[in-house]
Amino acid sequence: MAGKSGRSINNVPESPIKHMIFSWEGILVVLFILVNIFCKGFSEYYNLENLLRQMPVYLAEVFLMIPMAYILVLGEIDISVGATVCLSATLSCMMCNTGAPFIVVILTALIVGTVCGAVNGFILTQFEELPPMIVTLATQIIFRGIAEIVLGSGGSISASNTDGFRLIGGKVGKIPYILFLVLILAVIFAVILGKSTFGRRVYAIGTNRLTAYYSGIHVKKIRFIIYTVMGTFCGLCALFLVASSYGANTTTGNGFEMDAIAMAVFGGISSTGGKGNLAGGLISAFIIVCLRVGLGQRNVHAQVILLIIGVLLICAVALPNIIENVKRAVKK
Repeated sequence: MAGKSGRSINNVPESPIKHMIFSWEGILVVLFILVNIFCKGFSEYYNLENLLRQMPVYLAEVFLMIPMAYILVLGEIDISVGATVCLSATLSCMMCNTGAPFIVVILTALIVGTVCGAVNGFILTQFEELPPMIVTLATQIIFRGIAEIVLGSGGSISASNTDGFRLIGGKVGKIPYILFLVLILAVIFAVILGKSTFGRRVYAIGTNRLTAYYSGIHVKKIRFIIYTVMGTFCGLCALFLVASSYGANTTTGNGFEMDAIAMAVFGGISSTGGKGNLAGGLISAFIIVCLRVGLGQRNVHAQVILLIIGVLLICAVALPNIIENVKRAVKK
């Protein structure tokens, strides 16, 4: 097409393949491959069979990343999730030890988690002037405090009947049930966030809550739902943790909130709200799981692994800014 100036303007759409490769998700896929190559070279025991056997313990935390992504897209944060997992695991073990049917044990964990999430949602929607970090810090102390009162300081509890937990911790061939459940839930929630009206409203709230409210979006309702679902997923996480350890103690769930946030942010979900998708969060979660399994097989100290994950997280946050600065410098 030629304009009045005589210059030709070609409307050439960007190649979908090129866009996919140079997107953050594409970079994460490459990093996932590199991490597996590194782990394979670092540990002689790192293979698919051992990975599938050891990953269920770490996959439980991925349950928390899924709703945490929604909370971050809202531009908020929930740091009470580790304590909610602890309380849910504790009370589900207690219910198990009463001889109750296993379905009641499952419902106990899910209901306790849901109630904790609903408490966060209720406080934050009724007292909107309160910052989510402070509210969830307070409820973190309360929920873990209740667990410590029940267990005693530094106490623990073991499930006396482990048949039900063995069942949910089972496998199809060599693939654990938890892997199927994580993938199914991640796909469902990714579609809801990226393709549904509800998801678009979540992004709108994260971009500008006041504008979303005056646009007719039920901001309080959506925030309450997301925090409540966060609690439900904490109960789900607690069930699979107990299935791997057959018990709980006062340190159960310690640091899980930071792991969930790290997975989401490393996956490209903005902590300031309104940006990101669950696909990147899921890929980053598996990168972190593979790293933990591979490094753990060579008895690398847990704090060193956390240090590596922290460095990756800083790089994930800084890289987009670095790329933008490079682009500006090239244009000049």
